[in-house]
Amino acid sequence: MDEPEKPMRPKRKKQLRKFIRSLSQNKFALSISSRFAIGYLELVRRTNKFIVEPEDILQTLTPQQPLIVGVWHGQHILMPALPIGLNASAMISKNFDGEVTARIVEHYGNRTIRASGGRNQKQTLRKGGMNGFLEMLDALRSKDNVVQTADIPKGIARKAGLGIIMLGQKSGAPIVPLAIASSRRYIFQKAWDKAALNMPFGTSAITVGELIHVPNDADDVKLEECRQKLENELNRMTQRAYELTGNPE
Repeated sequence: MDEPEKPMRPKRKKQLRKFIRSLSQNKFALSISSRFAIGYLELVRRTNKFIVEPEDILQTLTPQQPLIVGVWHGQHILMPALPIGLNASAMISKNFDGEVTARIVEHYGNRTIRASGGRNQKQTLRKGGMNGFLEMLDALRSKDNVVQTADIPKGIARKAGLGIIMLGQKSGAPIVPLAIASSRRYIFQKAWDKAALNMPFGTSAITVGELIHVPNDADDVKLEECRQKLENELNRMTQRAYELTGNPE
């Protein structure tokens, strides 16, 4: 009997990573992908009925700018096209998805900061996370809003990290827990964050929770208290957003 072939998963993964890296340097692939993505977001935005809670949130937030808008990974795909009238700088990773996302974000009049965090200090430094943190701090000090995903990339989904809390501490800017949900959606079940792709011809909801102010003299206990509060608010807002769409999570 012939022996079964040995799996080649590590080699295939390496080949896939190499292919994706080559795509990120291919201007034609980036142009086509970003144009398609922008067109799709426009279709979703124009064919969805939007519910915003609270309704007067823009009037409430405007006087408090600059703001740190905190969202969950996987719930942020529609974020650049949201009709809420707030522009911001967004930290975006340096990969193919990131290159496409950066073009989408800039198309809607926002600025990009090219870096990403990691699950540990070594990863954060390798991916330029520290430089990204400093650039976001500079943006806030220049009175620009920033958007940051609150959970750590490829970590535990919907568990807030301390990075966004420390940004609030160092800048003095309030953190805004924001959630987006759509009644018609496709969930990427194999993704670490169970990313939700918003779909056309449905109802989308935007919910904003209680602002979180991190004292500049906060100790470790206070920082953890703020982190937990942000996590709780984001989860509460996410649940509420899905409820408002008529199709709970």
